[in-house]
Amino acid sequence: MTQLLAARKGFITPEMEEVARQEGVDPEFIRAGVAAGTIVIPKNRLRKGIRTCAIGRGLRTKVNALIGTSSDRDDPEMEARKIEVAISAGADAIMDLSTGGDIDGMRRVSLERATVPVGSVPIYQAGIEAIEKRGGIVAMTPVDMFEAIEKQAAAGIDFMAIHCALNFEVVERLQKTGRVTDIVSRGGAFLTGWMLHNRKENPLYEEFDRVLDILREYDVTLSLGDAIRPGCIADSLDGAQIQGLLVAGELVARAREKGVQVMVEGPGHVPIHHVETTMLLQKQLCHQAPYFVLGTLAIDVAPGYDHITAAIGGALAGASGADFICYVTPAEHLGLPTEEDVRVGVMAARIAAHAADIAKGVKGAWEWDLKMARARASLDREAVAGLAIDPALVRCYLEKEKGEPCSACGDECALRLVSEYFQQ
Repeated sequence: MTQLLAARKGFITPEMEEVARQEGVDPEFIRAGVAAGTIVIPKNRLRKGIRTCAIGRGLRTKVNALIGTSSDRDDPEMEARKIEVAISAGADAIMDLSTGGDIDGMRRVSLERATVPVGSVPIYQAGIEAIEKRGGIVAMTPVDMFEAIEKQAAAGIDFMAIHCALNFEVVERLQKTGRVTDIVSRGGAFLTGWMLHNRKENPLYEEFDRVLDILREYDVTLSLGDAIRPGCIADSLDGAQIQGLLVAGELVARAREKGVQVMVEGPGHVPIHHVETTMLLQKQLCHQAPYFVLGTLAIDVAPGYDHITAAIGGALAGASGADFICYVTPAEHLGLPTEEDVRVGVMAARIAAHAADIAKGVKGAWEWDLKMARARASLDREAVAGLAIDPALVRCYLEKEKGEPCSACGDECALRLVSEYFQQ
């Protein structure tokens, strides 16, 4: 039985009790939210021993970090270190987006090392394996796509970004609209190319019930992938994006009918004056499903600082209703992130999430800042450090100000790492 089906029957599961303790709310509040579909608890029924989290209305805004091997950098141990860095920095979930090397092996590492929910994008593996076996992504078969979903669900993946809300109506709207950046979603590009080459409908849309049957068996939370999200602020809120939201709304209702937990992915690149409209549209068209935003990046002209542009947009997105923020690192648009990029990206996203929580009135958010203000007023530096979003960095500054070596971090002094990073 999925969390959604249990909630509808009036049952409060151990996972609901756990997240209620974390959030400081009544378990019934969690159960009611899960039953209504406004809260999801991403946890595969096969996963054990992880820190469960809940995503949705009335809860703390959560942060996601990305890792994964690729053909450019196939280093599973480095990705494992990134997982540890992301979780120690406060990430609530990670996604394994591997597209190179031993994808199955990297997924095992992710599931073993991560003490938080793990997500994936199955079409990546299906597409890469089609290239290796048949010479091209367009040679994928529907069987390949569904086998990838089944394999990853059986391995223990907790939530999956699956691009089901992409069909020929959306593609045709995209072709008529005209865009500066066309399709920036890798999964969306894989499927659009496949559809146009084979002149067939997206199997993940056409056979959506088959997707749901797999996810329901393992209680995998469906994250409806934003296949045609805008890749620059000039493309924000165009016809294709809105068409995709309309389809996503239909699929949200169908997923809930089947007892599958579902959230919706969103952009991407969104100028400040579009953020609130984008969030309101998604919530209205997608029946108040939790919203998972990929940023959002408020401007396009700050490569190297996109963790900051994303934090600006992410704070406003969260305040306007987004529930789950995917981090953006300083390496975005430039290359593959290092461990330090990951740490900085998580911290920036957490700052955005907390700013949003204050605006939304999430329980405990305002009180945290009030405690910090009082600690500063009383000149209690140890309390200031303990209350900080990054205590180690604060202690580095405080100890260096006194001319003392940093005992908080030793050789891995956060202040030194940040300083060296920006000197590169």
